[in-house]
Amino acid sequence: MVTRSLVRKNEYRDSIFLMRISKQLEELEGVQRASAIMATDANKGLLEDAGMLTDEIKGASSNDLVIVVDAVSSERAGEAISSVGGILAEEARKRVEEAEVIYKTLDSAIGAEPESNLVLISVPGEFAAREAERALRAGKHVMIFSDGVPLEDEVRLKRLGREKGLLVMGPDCGTAIINGIGLGFANVVKRGPVGVVAASGTGAQEVTSLISAGPGISHVIGTGGRDLHDEVGGITMLMGLQSLADDPETKTIILISKPPSPEVAKRILKAASEVGKPTVVNFLGGDPKIIEEINLTPAVTLEDAAAKAIALQRGEKPKGVTFSADLNEVKNTAEKEHKRIGPNQRYIRGIYSGGTFSSEAMLIVRDLVGDVHSNVPLKPELKLKDSNKSKEHTFVDMGEDEFTAEIGKPHPMIYHELRQKRILQEASDPETAVILLDVVLGYGAHEDPVGALAPTLREAKKIAERERRYLPVVASVCGTPQDPQNLTAQEKWLRGAGVIVMPSNAQAARMAALIVTKGGVWNKMVG
Repeated sequence: MVTRSLVRKNEYRDSIFLMRISKQLEELEGVQRASAIMATDANKGLLEDAGMLTDEIKGASSNDLVIVVDAVSSERAGEAISSVGGILAEEARKRVEEAEVIYKTLDSAIGAEPESNLVLISVPGEFAAREAERALRAGKHVMIFSDGVPLEDEVRLKRLGREKGLLVMGPDCGTAIINGIGLGFANVVKRGPVGVVAASGTGAQEVTSLISAGPGISHVIGTGGRDLHDEVGGITMLMGLQSLADDPETKTIILISKPPSPEVAKRILKAASEVGKPTVVNFLGGDPKIIEEINLTPAVTLEDAAAKAIALQRGEKPKGVTFSADLNEVKNTAEKEHKRIGPNQRYIRGIYSGGTFSSEAMLIVRDLVGDVHSNVPLKPELKLKDSNKSKEHTFVDMGEDEFTAEIGKPHPMIYHELRQKRILQEASDPETAVILLDVVLGYGAHEDPVGALAPTLREAKKIAERERRYLPVVASVCGTPQDPQNLTAQEKWLRGAGVIVMPSNAQAARMAALIVTKGGVWNKMVG
């Protein structure tokens, strides 16, 4: 392997732009690894750990853009580096064509657009807090897409926002929909009367995509994943809840989060009970009785939350969802798949791009077939010693920093190489009974995720066949037919690759449990 680098002085590019550049470079012939990142100390550390830190990059400043490639030969490395200027120019040209106006600084944007009231920040985490504070002091709501922002900065910014009556969505807020405009990773959804406040980007995407087929969405206010921690106190969720309570277009409200701090949960539930609008609460793994006692509607899964909000909006009694398809067909499919696997194939292997999808699926599978090991486990003792090696039932969230921080690898909703490798790895394990996946559509996501994954899934099945095994694959697709990738087409192509496609993440997890037990958990599942 030959490593080559390039430093472009005083040239800032945001993380989404750089993810695309890295992806294009890695697709070049002979290039094994590539990264386009800002030369911050943290990023230099990542490059050093990966064995890709050159002397040239060591001397770069945090304001410099660096490109580094590992290639099979000096010639290929040189060609890749030589192509950087053209790739950067082409991506910049596309952005100019897509954008109405481009401003070089926050101050110039605010000066030119004084009536604007929201600033989306996507810069390296060490600079995000500074820019967010400037936006707040200018009287603007803020969405911080950036991660890597210190917790103390989040607390300080959110308290400042509360004092000024301004929302601070984030840090690490991946999804929002404000007045019908999707920000970050968002789907194309119908406008309507249901509003959402979510501490989970993919959770918000699942719920809004399902509701889009019904009454539609008014707003989605993202909070960032730490908002419901004790240190932050749920500031953004409480402010978002009040915003939807005051919004005349919002008739029904949904609150979504992974398990919050108990004290923060009490505060939020009390506030929700006083709103005066029907409210559905999906705190994954939470106690539904506590929610029912204060006349709110609990939801066990994201799909439950969507279904119950739709029912409440229609004035109907809310009901949960187990399977939306014919129950006999579901059970027969699971039994047929089980008959084709061998006696040593005992474990479900979940390979996720959405952290909330992974958590939700683990909760479902745990209650049906037992403990699940993970890099983000439900119990500390189930944490994988090595996230790259599965143990028994294993679900891996590949959007975690341990995977995406690797020399600036893009999020698995954008970049599929790491997932593809893991799929083939699990297919080679004779104990793998089912591979379980999520596929996420919408703005910001891969332009054709199934097109990227389908060849890998076919190869995974061939690996099992060569070893005289059969390998079931179960997936769900989060999105709408109106998304650029088209939900209907993506599901069709998945089925063409031999995948069992379920209408939701929860239904996919239940199907995987049915397959691995030959329907043995059926009564437990459907009563």
